[in-house]
Amino acid sequence: MRTISENRAFGGVQGVYAHQSECCQCEMTFGLFLPEEAEHGPVPVLWYLSGLTCTHENAMVKSGAQRWAAETGIALVFPDTSPRGEDAANDDDYDLGQGAGFYVDATDLPWAAHYRMWTYVTQELPAALFNAYPIAESAQAIMGHSMGGHGALTMAMSLPGRFRSVSALAPICHPTNSLWGRKQFTAYLGVEEEPWAAHDATLLMKKRGFDGPMLIDQGTSDRFLELLQPEALATAMVERRQPGSFRMQKGYDHSYFFVSSFMEEHVHFHARALLG
Repeated sequence: MRTISENRAFGGVQGVYAHQSECCQCEMTFGLFLPEEAEHGPVPVLWYLSGLTCTHENAMVKSGAQRWAAETGIALVFPDTSPRGEDAANDDDYDLGQGAGFYVDATDLPWAAHYRMWTYVTQELPAALFNAYPIAESAQAIMGHSMGGHGALTMAMSLPGRFRSVSALAPICHPTNSLWGRKQFTAYLGVEEEPWAAHDATLLMKKRGFDGPMLIDQGTSDRFLELLQPEALATAMVERRQPGSFRMQKGYDHSYFFVSSFMEEHVHFHARALLG
């Protein structure tokens, strides 16, 4: 681990670190907030997955999550959204390539060499963190925004028993039926659509659901509603009778003003699951 910065915050430490990723074949950067309780032993952890165009820094700086994490005594992890560097493939469009890894393991060229964000977030980065920092592997939760909400929901449903709770803010809910999904899955996973289903929260909800509490917030004034398709996931939750809350928040958009407005509720939601 290479320390980029460490700052005291709410009695804990907000750090930014970098390490060489074998699966992404580049140096990856992440943010990690450790509350004061981590000085005395392992603490529960909440993973935060960010959206399109973001790095590790957006939520770390804009969401205000550290205040509530410190209050409840849980750690926060802010991974990056894609591989980085001159060697990693990229695209002129903002929603493909660097900053838009979509939390999948790419199988098609030129993306396959570096774009293995599923393995990075679910295997490589956790192994590195649990080995290096006082974080309790047995007490994990996950959340995300937009593309990161898609990642959080699909990981939670695909890895039963890993996460005690899951939440999302304006997630991409049905990517196999949306331009935010079909475009990226075609590039990363190929034109055959069968492998795409493993990365669609609506289809996973219909197939298996989630074995813990779930919270989803979506703004009614979000200009990306047609791409996010929240109604598809809400319907699937009702049909499955999935325990959880799906809330349409009047007047809110897709920005970090929306994210920060509901961050306190989401952190406390996860803290209840993590701390019993």
